[in-house]
Amino acid sequence: MKASGMIDRTELTERLAAGERSFIDCEFAGSDLARLDLSEARFENCNFRNVDLTGVNLSETEFRRCQAASAKLRGADLADAVFETSDFTTADFTGARIGSARFDGCRLSGGNFTEATGIDYAFVDCLLVSANLRRMNFRKVRLHGLDMSEADLTEADFRDAILERCSLREASLKHAQFKGADLRGCDLGAIALADAPLFKGAIISKAQASELLQGFGIKVA
Repeated sequence: MKASGMIDRTELTERLAAGERSFIDCEFAGSDLARLDLSEARFENCNFRNVDLTGVNLSETEFRRCQAASAKLRGADLADAVFETSDFTTADFTGARIGSARFDGCRLSGGNFTEATGIDYAFVDCLLVSANLRRMNFRKVRLHGLDMSEADLTEADFRDAILERCSLREASLKHAQFKGADLRGCDLGAIALADAPLFKGAIISKAQASELLQGFGIKVA
């Protein structure tokens, strides 16, 4: 049975207890769903705007074409969860466990991933503009289509990563690591002279090198 329409915490708990796992066109906006077990559930075209999902078990849960702007997922378990073509703009993932989670074609601008933990997570074709990605580990990862413009990438690890169709324009890169990273497919924007040492050992194109030098006031003949 597929649930639809407005569902509150009590009804959702009852439906889950009855074995339902597929929810389509459901409204949860503004609800308190904190600390529920939603593992292995599938949500399609559902509204989670401003929903409190603090501490929720979302392992192996699927979100497809969902609206979840400003949702709170602090401390949630997202292991092996799938987020596809969904809007999680300004969502709070602080302290979430995101091991092996996959974000594909999602809006995550302004999202807060402070102290999020795990390995093997993937972001593909996502908007991460102004997102808090401090200390995120992208080491040896192939990143596709990520707009991280103006994002906070303080202490983020991009060593040996490959960035394709990505943007780091105006991102905060303090103490970020790029040794061995292939940045030829990345929009670096105007790199401050103070940030130049961060890119020691990274691979960039001749055009990027020329642009960087010009940004430092050095004329390339």
